Amino acid sequence: MLSFLVLALLAHALHVQCQNLLHHKLNVVILAGQSNMAGRGGVVNDSSTGIPTWDGVVPPQCQPNPSIFRLSADLAWVRAREPIHADIDARKTDGVGPGMSFANAVLTKDPSFGTVGLVPCAVGGTSINEWQKGEFLYEQLVKRAQMAQQSGGVYRAMLWYQGEADTVNPEDAELYQGRLKTFFNDLRSDLHAPMLPIFQVVLASGEGPYIEEVREAQLNTGLQNVKCVDAKALPLEPDRLHLTTQAQVRLGEMLADAYLRFMPRSLTSNHAPANYPSFVPRFLIIAQLFRCLWMILTF
Repeated sequence: MLSFLVLALLAHALHVQCQNLLHHKLNVVILAGQSNMAGRGGVVNDSSTGIPTWDGVVPPQCQPNPSIFRLSADLAWVRAREPIHADIDARKTDGVGPGMSFANAVLTKDPSFGTVGLVPCAVGGTSINEWQKGEFLYEQLVKRAQMAQQSGGVYRAMLWYQGEADTVNPEDAELYQGRLKTFFNDLRSDLHAPMLPIFQVVLASGEGPYIEEVREAQLNTGLQNVKCVDAKALPLEPDRLHLTTQAQVRLGEMLADAYLRFMPRSLTSNHAPANYPSFVPRFLIIAQLFRCLWMILTF
């Protein structure tokens, strides 16, 4: 009789706990662009070797959070931690970017938001031409975003920070706006998300002299649901190109503020609609099962 009672209580506890998990949706946020999105905060050249190294400093605003995941290079959901792009921008030395700061800030300011699924796609040194439809980076972005959706996610936004590589010659700067708009429109079409909110970081620096021309193009796309967050006043690393760690923290918070101001409250509810595919990472289910079992056995 006692064994039956224990099993019944265990079954009920597991049902309740798993039902609670299943009501939490995965809010997909795409991270794309070049090195300042991938993250170079804390990356400096080693004085003895001249090789870029990351100092390993992770600010409190960028610490791991049990409600923040990232899609790895092999398309698996894992707990997010800095550097977010380590296996995506793998040929470069990555440091702190704006992604973790953004996600933590959103969850702090809206505790009912639910689970965040970051989809890192940024690669350092890339021009807007490399993000056009048919190019490798574009197709990888679409593939990774679609995988995130198919595993139980819903697109919430793309955070986009790119353009430094297009400040070198006047032709690229002149054509930048048209190429950027084509990229945004093609991406929305291929993701079947015509109103996908895009939060674009306006350049703080550049590799060439045409920074203002690219900034002007970014500020005036005229596309609906494209919001700009200006990074111009944020501090840079000694290379005068990449944001410092604290600048990346601040940028993530600025992006979070812009996102929360823009998004209607109905899109930040913690509960998924009845027909919504639920996201429950396998290791969370296993951990929850063991927790329930331990609670029953120690009752």
